[in-house]
Amino acid sequence: MADEAKAKGNAAFSAGNYDDAIRHFTTAIELSPDNHVLYSNRSAAYASLNQFTEALSDAQKTVELKPDWPKGYSRLGAAHSGLHNYSDAVSAYKKGLELDPNNEGLQSGLKDARSAASKSRGPPSSSSPFGDMFSGPEMWAKLTADPSTRPYLQQPDFVSMMQDIQKNPSNLNLYMKDQRVMQALGALLNVKIQTRSPGEDMDKPDAQPSASDRKRPAEAEPVKEKEPEPEPEPMEIPEEERERRERKAMAQKEKEAGNAAYKKKDFDTAIDHYSKAIELDDEDISFLTNRAAVYLEMGKYEECIQDCDKAVERGRELRSDFKMVARALTRKGTALVKLAKCSKDFEPAIEAFQKALTEHRNPDTLKKLNDAEKAKKELEQQEYFDPKLADEEREKGNEFFKEQKYPEAVRHYTEALRRNPKDPRVYSNRAACYTKLTAMPEALKDAEKCIELDPTFVKGYSRKGAVQFFMKEYDKALETYQEGLKHEPRNQELLDGVRRCVEQVNKASRGDLTPDELKERQAKGMQDPEIQNILTDPVMRQVLMDFQENPKAAQEHSRNPEVMSKIQKLVSAGIVQIK
Repeated sequence: MADEAKAKGNAAFSAGNYDDAIRHFTTAIELSPDNHVLYSNRSAAYASLNQFTEALSDAQKTVELKPDWPKGYSRLGAAHSGLHNYSDAVSAYKKGLELDPNNEGLQSGLKDARSAASKSRGPPSSSSPFGDMFSGPEMWAKLTADPSTRPYLQQPDFVSMMQDIQKNPSNLNLYMKDQRVMQALGALLNVKIQTRSPGEDMDKPDAQPSASDRKRPAEAEPVKEKEPEPEPEPMEIPEEERERRERKAMAQKEKEAGNAAYKKKDFDTAIDHYSKAIELDDEDISFLTNRAAVYLEMGKYEECIQDCDKAVERGRELRSDFKMVARALTRKGTALVKLAKCSKDFEPAIEAFQKALTEHRNPDTLKKLNDAEKAKKELEQQEYFDPKLADEEREKGNEFFKEQKYPEAVRHYTEALRRNPKDPRVYSNRAACYTKLTAMPEALKDAEKCIELDPTFVKGYSRKGAVQFFMKEYDKALETYQEGLKHEPRNQELLDGVRRCVEQVNKASRGDLTPDELKERQAKGMQDPEIQNILTDPVMRQVLMDFQENPKAAQEHSRNPEVMSKIQKLVSAGIVQIK
């Protein structure tokens, strides 16, 4: 089961569907929690979505489980680089190179990390909008002066967290759920952030592994020093060896001549030179891949495929560079795409590209794979398109929905979309099924597709708003319902949705949220870039102070729609409370 989930994750990753890949890798990890490769793969997927905090956690788990695996340190370095922790990234890449000094990925990562580190040594600029607030001794002075935060300075773990944030403001998100950090942030911003009462127990963030802990697995494994190869003795070279070297040298000259002819578009001459090189030296598969490239340019796709197959077979026998094998598989896939006439003809091409990516992940190969899959899907839809059968499947889906058999309904709606992918009603119906099955990401995707196909179809707005409401994105749900009302102002379902959203938004301002709900909403809100911009806006900070200390000025601000809109966002996020 774990291998099956891993295979699905790899396929989704190769197709660029990183959210699906994360979901499949998570399933695999639950089934096989000690498999270091699964954490490594999920770390790569998180990094592809720029979720570097999660990528770092998985990378650390990878090296913990397999401290002698170079790729784990490559993942660790990439995650640190994404978080702008360049010194940690350099350290991770160096550890990986101790295990595999010739690893090109680690060498490239180390070079990039050093370059980024050198560029960041100028005037420090925080990647976080709160960076300046944590710099210098002024931070400690403000925390000491504020009575609500002064006691925390006697707590070592709080001081450690603030030092870490001061060192790298990007780490603020790691401690956002700790109410003491929220209180400190409010003191530094001169804003009263609502938190749980001092008498209640505070939830502390999960302890992050220290730098020394992260280093321990790699340090525990001694670096294996490469044994020096014996130097050849100054003795006469055997005749057979001399001839072999001469043949290799001649083969290289033929290859260079073939390259020159290829650049001049003299393909027949290039073929002759590459063929001679192959006859002289059958231990270099680049001669085969180069000749395959010429056949591809000439439109001789069958000959190209034959040379690619030979290169792959011979390359694996010789244990050639995996990049060369990947190149041969990519060229084979390209030739197969050229020969494809129906959707099934793309299957061997897609398989070739996927195999190439397992050998070496190359952006060009990935693009070719995505293009081939897209072309195959389009042809399948053209071959399968039948609006009449689509309507029949939709009706079957409706019957199953009425019987509350939602998985069966989804199956028929999906078949209807394969027969007619332009019907917004089917997307709306399937979104309703997914909502019943609590598959919210899929439901949201279908609702958005429904609106895209027909922006006047108000049912699509109702579906989307319901999904956002269940996901506790009340502001977004409210906007969706209001957008639908522009097309049908008296739609009762949309009006009811607006009412429910307003009730949830107002719960924060009335103080009706439970401590857990408040903490969850605050943490989510503080990660929202729009909320961060509001809190760091000097004008809005003055407005917030006026609301607390200057009622007359607060009345003036209340007449400004733009200001009140921003205040309402802070209220909805649980950051401030209006009484």
